[in-house]
Amino acid sequence: MFENERAQAGQIVRELLQVSGARPGQILVVGCSSSEIVGQRIGMGSSLEAARAVFEAIEPIVKEYGLYLAAQCCEHLNRALIVERECAEKYGYEPVCVMPQPKAGGSFATTAFESFRDPVAVEHIKAHVGLDIGGTLIGMHLRDVAVPVRLSLDHIGCAIVLCARTRPKYIGGERAKYPHN
Repeated sequence: MFENERAQAGQIVRELLQVSGARPGQILVVGCSSSEIVGQRIGMGSSLEAARAVFEAIEPIVKEYGLYLAAQCCEHLNRALIVERECAEKYGYEPVCVMPQPKAGGSFATTAFESFRDPVAVEHIKAHVGLDIGGTLIGMHLRDVAVPVRLSLDHIGCAIVLCARTRPKYIGGERAKYPHN
């Protein structure tokens, strides 16, 4: 079940990580509306099965690239994020006390919490790469300069997919020179 969505998610993440130039140790934030994947309005048809299929496609690729995965919760948990404790410690993110559920946090965050080795919730991050599945509004968790990334696929199931990479801010004036980012 959800084999097409699993394949779409895998293709999208692999392509995003290649195009973005993500490096080991960086963070990929994923916001995922399983409701949108199955063709319902965000928050109205949560599907653990759809979320698991997408997570199971994404997580091994993220590990292959040596990245940290941050699973964004829904608005009922103020869009907190589920990460591995190692990630929170590396970046100095303070854990908060909450455990996501399908109707309070979302199915994707719940799946991440159940699947990670040592999961913690944090309120804020500054991710290097972002994947928004179904209009979950991940922008608040990206570094300051986000650059849209267009991929060969723009849907997982019925959900619209938007992607971003980030780059350092350009500073200086007209005499400044910048490396390619």
